[in-house]
Amino acid sequence: MTIARTVRATTAAALLALAAACAQNSGGTAPEAADQPDPSDVALRVEYTGGFLTPAMIAGRMPIVTVYGDGRVVSQGPQIAIYPGPALPNVEVRQIDAATVTQLIDKAVAAGVGKTADFGQPGVADAPTTRFTALTAAGHVTTEVYALVEAGDSTGLTEQQTAARTKFRDLYTELTGLPDKSGTAKPYEPTALAAYATPWVAPDAALGNQPEVAWPGSELPGASLGQQLNLGCVTVTGDGVQKVLAAAAKANSATPWTSAGKRWNVIFRPLLPDESDCAKVATR
Repeated sequence: MTIARTVRATTAAALLALAAACAQNSGGTAPEAADQPDPSDVALRVEYTGGFLTPAMIAGRMPIVTVYGDGRVVSQGPQIAIYPGPALPNVEVRQIDAATVTQLIDKAVAAGVGKTADFGQPGVADAPTTRFTALTAAGHVTTEVYALVEAGDSTGLTEQQTAARTKFRDLYTELTGLPDKSGTAKPYEPTALAAYATPWVAPDAALGNQPEVAWPGSELPGASLGQQLNLGCVTVTGDGVQKVLAAAAKANSATPWTSAGKRWNVIFRPLLPDESDCAKVATR
């Protein structure tokens, strides 16, 4: 789903809920679990799509958890509960063993990832859809569940719909609570960044004036993601990554970044090992 389509969907929550009520995938039969994936393969991923957020927030949203073939698990760590928050998200990487990766793929397939199921239509507006991706013998398959966490045990669902949702909530809980074989999660060190820029809007007056920071990368706002969105993206690579990280470490989410004589709000999105371009990530 593109950002533009997502924005339109958030203004019509009932239609979004109806469209996302059932999971979608590549076929109606259960896929076969994959053999041991390659180290760089995305073995499993859980991420949000849609929801009532700004286009920039949707573009810059990280997957909840990504498991790679070599056992790397990349996820968001605890976030500091302050406003304005840090400019950079807290992203962590931990390690699980190869056998656990295979077991998790098997569990995802058993739960129904890649199969069409009826999840009902819970009475929750503006919630995100949770997308599960698993690597099978036929390639990557997906299943999407609207308001998986937000709906809880909603009334109005059939016993079968509730059971289908429970399987995916259990899978969600397991994938977001994986143990760390190494014992210590480490900060994720990206080799590329996505910077999503919109014209700067002054924050709450109670915050006072926010110090400007000169943007150290390619000129903002970068490539347009749609004129109606007023949103651009810049992919930061090479030596520019450390320069941008160093500047962002001293900034916050309300910092005005100056580039080409203008001020910009910037949302930073570390690119994961399987990602290389901010525009492709934004429209995934």
